Amino acid sequence: MAPLRIGIDLGGTKIEGWALRGPSELVAKRRIATPPGDYAATIRAIVDLVAKLEAEAGAEGTVGVGIPGAISPATGLAKNANSTWLIGRLFDQDLAAALQRPVRVANDANCLALSEATDGAGAGARVVFGVILGTGVGGGLVVDGRPFVGVNAIAGEWGHNPLPRMSDDERPGSECYCGRRGCIETFLSGPGLARDYAGNGGGPAEASDVARLALEGEPVALAALARYEERLARALAGVINIIDPDIVVLGGGLSKIARLVDTVPKIWAKEIFSDAIATRLAVAAHGDASGVRGAAWLWPDKTP
Repeated sequence: MAPLRIGIDLGGTKIEGWALRGPSELVAKRRIATPPGDYAATIRAIVDLVAKLEAEAGAEGTVGVGIPGAISPATGLAKNANSTWLIGRLFDQDLAAALQRPVRVANDANCLALSEATDGAGAGARVVFGVILGTGVGGGLVVDGRPFVGVNAIAGEWGHNPLPRMSDDERPGSECYCGRRGCIETFLSGPGLARDYAGNGGGPAEASDVARLALEGEPVALAALARYEERLARALAGVINIIDPDIVVLGGGLSKIARLVDTVPKIWAKEIFSDAIATRLAVAAHGDASGVRGAAWLWPDKTP
């Protein structure tokens, strides 16, 4: 029997866990809320989630975790996490101690990109840029089927570049948790879309509400979504100009806004430095499951 692999996708609002046998046989899955702002509770929640998945699967497995940040090669501490309570913590070591086994930890967008490059929307592509548009904005890069992490473990972190070609009414931009203003994340995250809607004549709303209202033809929501699409096009054009990927794959909650894959490429054409543009834009074929599948695959499909 193939060994069991546990994948955990640690997000800002939810923690998803899957137990897989072989490449993709789903044995068990669960989703729980992320304990907001509580590091110790987050560790306990993952340990409890793993235990329940293994009880359902009837076996102990390897554990891979995708986090909205990275483990610093210099210090071993978690960094660049929009779930800020992870920053400065020995997350992989603390979780390994709590689980009493080794764990493998990677950026959640790298996990998404790996899953989609393997057998999803980017299957067969040499260079896949995976995007998470959710509580935060992340990016991951897969080249020839392998995650490209970089010497500083920040490859793909486009969300903390400044939004390109900001207009006067966009400057200086909202303050980001990273301490800067005008980061792409502050415009393109779910909270960013909701903030833009509320600040331009709409009421308090979640990003999903703005998307729904736009679909229903509500003028303020339609205008907010149009601004969002134009900003997303500008931001992705910068990525395409630098790494020239075969495909950009969208994941995260805002990827469910179906019109993005049609409208954004029509806008990004004027920003990309090329006479013709072959880069495709697609939604993650495995949806919310891509991150957790990629996390499970941090361990090989064999006894480690």
